[in-house]
Amino acid sequence: MLSLAAAASVALAAISLAATPAVAQVPVGKDPTTSILVWTPKQQLERYPVLEKTYKTNTIRKGTKVLDLPKADKQVDPKVTIGKKSMSLDQLMTANRITGLIAVKDGKIVLEKYALGRKPEDRWTTFSVAKSVTSTLIGAAVKDRYIGSIYDQVVYYVPELKGTAYDGVSIRQLMMMSSGVKWNEDYADPRSDVAQSGSLPYDGVNNPIVQYMAKLKREAPPGTKWVYKTGETDLAGFVLSRALAGKSLSQYASEKIWAPVGMEQDAVWMVDKAGLERGGCCISATLRDYARIGLFMLAGGKAGDQQIVPDGWVEEATANHAPPIAKPKKGETQPSYGYFWWPQEAPNYGARGIFGQGMNVYPEDNLVIVMNSAMPKATGRDQQQVMSAVMKAIHDAAVGG
Repeated sequence: MLSLAAAASVALAAISLAATPAVAQVPVGKDPTTSILVWTPKQQLERYPVLEKTYKTNTIRKGTKVLDLPKADKQVDPKVTIGKKSMSLDQLMTANRITGLIAVKDGKIVLEKYALGRKPEDRWTTFSVAKSVTSTLIGAAVKDRYIGSIYDQVVYYVPELKGTAYDGVSIRQLMMMSSGVKWNEDYADPRSDVAQSGSLPYDGVNNPIVQYMAKLKREAPPGTKWVYKTGETDLAGFVLSRALAGKSLSQYASEKIWAPVGMEQDAVWMVDKAGLERGGCCISATLRDYARIGLFMLAGGKAGDQQIVPDGWVEEATANHAPPIAKPKKGETQPSYGYFWWPQEAPNYGARGIFGQGMNVYPEDNLVIVMNSAMPKATGRDQQQVMSAVMKAIHDAAVGG
């Protein structure tokens, strides 16, 4: 199992998950809207809390109850050391454009901070953290028998892909990022798959991302090679939507997570050109509600007395399933990846999104830490260093305090 630092290094190479929103997001009005990937720092702070005012979204409805998150008698407020420099959390949040931090230990808030004008009731888009929610909803669909098994073939639910490189690929392999389908995730190359996959127009019938994925070629047998593919996370969401037979992903997320867990606010989920929620991106929720997702995972996918996902699903989804690299290149690191979750030092795991979004879950410590940010770059080594240092400092203070 990778160390936290090694896992962060692997994540750095793959966390570029965000390119799909650049081509698949749908503006609310008729006027062209600047891509979410190139918003100015000012636009980030203004628009992240109200994503639905810029792009088309569907609403994930909360239920009638709210899971209480009481404040612990003892709060933590550690200093963070990065290299030779030590800073308070408040200083570090301002310097690195971190807008929200929360830590929940044993069901109680031991740390909650906001910065840069953000308020507790403000939602925040966390980009690829949505992938981990999609994975969890697939687990719920298996338990509800909308999906027979994650070993079911993708083409069973999306027959349009019969005869393509996805013929023979299972839902599990899709979630593992090991379909064996050739894919170019180079964001600097306008001809790459990730740059082109959302560019097809919607004809009113066929989903554009499915049309694009149908053209791809195979480079390895399914299950033998791990390659981060942004398009496949949206494809997984499409598979789920087909399985739900008319029920939207937002509606299902409300029924399976938001209402039974007890979220405090509705969330919104960005949709693609065909009006389908993006399986790989852009759920916008409050900081506390992200923490409640982590608590739901800590409980083994149980909301109150209701088991939402199959027994053992959480452990399976957050374990490392990435196939070993047959012939590693110089400097290449063995990936660690679950079902749209990032395994860390067992049994810890996390969810990640660009511009400084993160959720870490520590089962043995009964601890969840969530970070929301508006960092100036999508990703980078310095950014990963900051995120890792903040998470470690809060973890150590919460557990040792």
